[in-house]
Amino acid sequence: MPGERLSIRDNAAVGRFHGVSASNGQAVPERHTESKMKKEESGCRRWFRRACPCCFRRQNSSYDVSGDVDGVAAGDGENEGPTTPLTPTGDTELDELTLAVRSVDLLSRKSDRNKKEHHTDQYNSDQLIIRRGQTFQIELDLSRPFNPNTDKLHLEMKTGELDDGCYGHLIFFPLPNDWFDNRFLKFLQKVYLYRLFSFRGNDTVYMEGEKELKEYVLNDTGRIYYGTEKQIGARTWNFGQFDEGILEACLFVLDNSEVPPSGRGDPVNVVRVISAMINSPDDLGVLEGNWSGNYAGGTSPTAWSGSVEILRQYHREGGTPVKYGQCWVFSGVTTTVLRCLGIPTRSVTNFQSAHDTDVSLTTDVYFDENMEPIHHLNSDSVWNFHVWNDCWMARPDLPPGMGGWQAVDSTPQETSHGTFRCGPASLAAIRSGQVYLKFDTPFVFAEVNSDKIYWQRNLDCTFSQIHSEKKAVGHCISTKAVGSDERVDITHLYKYPEGSEEERIAVETACRYGSKPDVYSSPIAEDVRVEVMMEGEGPRMGGDAQLKIVVKNTSSQPRRTTLHSQVAVMYYTGVLKDTVKKDTLNVELNPQEEKIIEWVLPYTQYQNQLVDQAALMLTLSGRVSETQQVLANQTSFRLRTPDLNIEPIGEAYVGKETSAKITFTNPLPCTLRNVVIRVEGLGLRDLHPIRVGDVSKHANVTVTEHFIPTIAGKRKLVASLDCRQLTQVHGVADIDVHESQ
Repeated sequence: MPGERLSIRDNAAVGRFHGVSASNGQAVPERHTESKMKKEESGCRRWFRRACPCCFRRQNSSYDVSGDVDGVAAGDGENEGPTTPLTPTGDTELDELTLAVRSVDLLSRKSDRNKKEHHTDQYNSDQLIIRRGQTFQIELDLSRPFNPNTDKLHLEMKTGELDDGCYGHLIFFPLPNDWFDNRFLKFLQKVYLYRLFSFRGNDTVYMEGEKELKEYVLNDTGRIYYGTEKQIGARTWNFGQFDEGILEACLFVLDNSEVPPSGRGDPVNVVRVISAMINSPDDLGVLEGNWSGNYAGGTSPTAWSGSVEILRQYHREGGTPVKYGQCWVFSGVTTTVLRCLGIPTRSVTNFQSAHDTDVSLTTDVYFDENMEPIHHLNSDSVWNFHVWNDCWMARPDLPPGMGGWQAVDSTPQETSHGTFRCGPASLAAIRSGQVYLKFDTPFVFAEVNSDKIYWQRNLDCTFSQIHSEKKAVGHCISTKAVGSDERVDITHLYKYPEGSEEERIAVETACRYGSKPDVYSSPIAEDVRVEVMMEGEGPRMGGDAQLKIVVKNTSSQPRRTTLHSQVAVMYYTGVLKDTVKKDTLNVELNPQEEKIIEWVLPYTQYQNQLVDQAALMLTLSGRVSETQQVLANQTSFRLRTPDLNIEPIGEAYVGKETSAKITFTNPLPCTLRNVVIRVEGLGLRDLHPIRVGDVSKHANVTVTEHFIPTIAGKRKLVASLDCRQLTQVHGVADIDVHESQ
């Protein structure tokens, strides 16, 4: 467990250790004592000092192995080296009797079997890094042949950091004599006492399937989705969990959480802690969130394309939160940390993601007597998209069947038990509406499956429910496919098919535990429908936005209505900034008639209003004259941005300079100011900002990036545009790196 120190005492020898319990594996507190040695000692005392060093401790005499949470244990000691030198006593007979460990080889090099068998050879480290539940091998060089009839050897494990000369606990157990093979000694140590994660076997984060493990633990790049359900965008993210310094940074995050080593063996506890530590409002965690649009003094969230520099900076600066992050950045860093620690994890995007602020388990929209939105009451919101994480684990703390994927969210939205964190919430519990099961299941349920309820204020200041949308939130829940860069829809893991009896039962079951348990009223006649449609990939940045409003009468009688429309600039979180256009439309429909109304938002009306993600919200409301049916619809859309095109130049070889050409076209009819292109690639180059400067309207830009690959194989070069006027512009290219010739 990260931060838990497991040490093989290199000067351990024959005899009974002071304070050792007779039972195998019992933990006892360690007390460090000092003995004042006389200048002259008897032969027996000298022998005992060397044979039982726990009573005569010497500095720098142990090889440490730090254990993991649920995935990885990292050793801090050298790969191999001598123990405290054995000084001859002058007594030949005594020296021949003494058994001492002369050196320990942890077999921790990348080419050694421990790294290969534990799938930790990708870590950029020569430390011993092992996964729990699996055997590992070390080699000891003894001062003489081992005699199983008279000699005994014990292993001593330390837990906790060294503080004022004391470790938290010591764990001792003797090694069976049949493990030994003469003087140069090999043995396999069964590590069930350490609870180190394994790719196989009975473990709380055990996942069957090599392809899934390769994707959710070992893959160091991925895809994160954003946009709207009808305009899904994707960007490549460098997780970089094996990159230099990242394991140390992840252990540093755990250390900063002040969770004791005894709490690091439970994945439920660990992911809950990491969920809190990735954000910073209450614990000086990794990332400071910022949704204001002003990113002075830090990096714009849209400019990040990986987790490596974020975690390195947090570690390098001693725990100062990195500026700035939004949901996809929080999720990307969470994936990095948990994969680094060996917990299967993926980034997940939910489109039309509700934010329930009053635990009603509904998304509530309030109107006044004139059907105008009451903004100060509309605290619930629906984000265009929201990115969180799924982690795989058993849930022995919940009823059977609740294990598997668990939702974990590091974006600071609401507090859980006084801390900004969320999860782990069982997807099985979310799907069935069992919101009483921990942790934070009601909040996640509302994000993916709450009904949108419309309320109108009465003359006596009470509110009446006037309309409900049962399919308004939780669409196209997406993650990267196993083994490819394709998007896979996992909505079915979070909820039953929309409108099915199982889905309705789940919603009504959940709402019984909310703050408005009587929200569902008798249905009213609804024979007029209104919806918004867009063509192709939707409007593009820099041009007029064109949508279609479709109104259909499904009855056998004529219908008349007045539709009120307003469009507002919106943060992707669903918070509205400014209304940029309002209209009133009179619509008359014959029986069974459908009308399509062309709706246009000119570029000149939104050009100076946009915020990050270039998102807008179109709100329609109205009432059917003949039936008093209320019509309501909210549609979010984004203005699509261009890509950065990356084209590799020539063949790439390890250790030899190569290059790639990056091109970009400004889509706006105005000059972009202070443009920076940020380039990075795992095994290709660290984060490198290229300062482009100003880019004229509709101008083309080409830059050439030079780099020296360090790792062979298929790598990804990722670039993102950092510009105040234009965000979410990025690109990726596959680079096939060959071994050096």
